[in-house]
Amino acid sequence: MKENTIPANTEQKAPDTREDSRTITPPVDIFETGDALVVVADLPGVEKEGIEVGVDKNVLTLKATPRHQLTEGLSSQEFRLLPYFRQFQLSDEVDQEKIRAEMKYGVLTIHLPKVAAKQPRKIEVAVS
Repeated sequence: MKENTIPANTEQKAPDTREDSRTITPPVDIFETGDALVVVADLPGVEKEGIEVGVDKNVLTLKATPRHQLTEGLSSQEFRLLPYFRQFQLSDEVDQEKIRAEMKYGVLTIHLPKVAAKQPRKIEVAVS
């Protein structure tokens, strides 16, 4: 599986420090089991409703928006949680119809099952 993170903005000017289109690339661990690849992504501050995981044209896309909890009575804000974005190019070995994801304690786990290996078969020849 090859990472394919696409930058959101490719302009030449220096970005504004409070620009809304900035994203964070979440750290991930990828490991292989006997019948699947597993992607584990750390997404602090994100709840289940703020996650989008999708596959299109062999590209696995992960988008997540953290929930801001401290908004009332805020007089100054120097720290802000930014949205997460990451993409991976999938190989033909991944069964895209059976991909599943689960979220627990700010950690997203995506299971990418492998396509079942085709077994050799014997073809009978009919006599006509």
